[in-house]
Amino acid sequence: MEWKILRLDEVDSTNEYAKKLIPDAPEGTVVVAKRQTTGRGRRGRAWASPEGGLWMSVVLKPPKIDPRLVFVGALAVADTLRDFGIDAWIKWPNDVWVGEKKISGILTEAKGSSVIMGIGLNVNNEIPNELKETAVSMKGLLDKSVNLEEVLKKLLHHLGHWYGVFLENPALLVGEVRERTVLIGKKVRVLQDGGELVGTVVDVSGDGSLLLDVDGQIIKVLYGDVSLRII
Repeated sequence: MEWKILRLDEVDSTNEYAKKLIPDAPEGTVVVAKRQTTGRGRRGRAWASPEGGLWMSVVLKPPKIDPRLVFVGALAVADTLRDFGIDAWIKWPNDVWVGEKKISGILTEAKGSSVIMGIGLNVNNEIPNELKETAVSMKGLLDKSVNLEEVLKKLLHHLGHWYGVFLENPALLVGEVRERTVLIGKKVRVLQDGGELVGTVVDVSGDGSLLLDVDGQIIKVLYGDVSLRII
C-alpha cells in the first residue's frame, strides 16, 4: 500500500475531512491532524483530541463493504503498541485497551464504495481528569514522550499488512482478534437501542459478530448497535 499523507494543524474531524475527498482521493490517502475540535467515536460519542495524540483517517476502497474491516485498525494499533513494549488487547469490535483503560478507538464509515477508517490513539496527549479512571496514553504508560512520527510510521506499516490480510481472507482477522481479546468467557452487559443483554461471551464468530450466552441461549450481537461493558 502506498500512503499519501495530508497533514492538518486543526480540523473538526479527520473522518469528515476525508469524506469530502471522496471519490477523487486515491486509496491510501491519510488525513492526519494535530488536533480535532469535534472528534467522535461510535454512536456519535465525543472523543477528546488535543495536540499530542495521533488523530488520523485513512481512505480505503475494498472490493466490498465488510464490518470486519474495523479489525484491521484494531490489530494495527495493537501491533504498534507492542512495538513500543506495550501489551494491549482488543475490546470488540473497535477499541484497544491496556489493562482496564482505553488507549485507542477505531471508527469505520462507508461512503459509496469507499470506507473511511478513523483511528484515535492516545500518545503524548494529556488525559482529562474526568477520564483518567478509564483512559490512558502511551506517554503515561512509558513515563516518557514518544516520537509521534515514529508511531505513525509503524501504524501505517501494520495497517498495510492487516489490510492485505483482509483482502485475502477476512476470516483470518477474526482468528487474530480471538487471540487478542480477554472477552471470551467474561460476563458482559450489552446496551442496545431496544434495551440491554447480560450474558457470557462465548466467541467471536466468523463474520465478526459476538456470540453471547444469555441464560443458555446463544445470541449473535452485530456491529453498530451495542455498547459493551465487562461486569
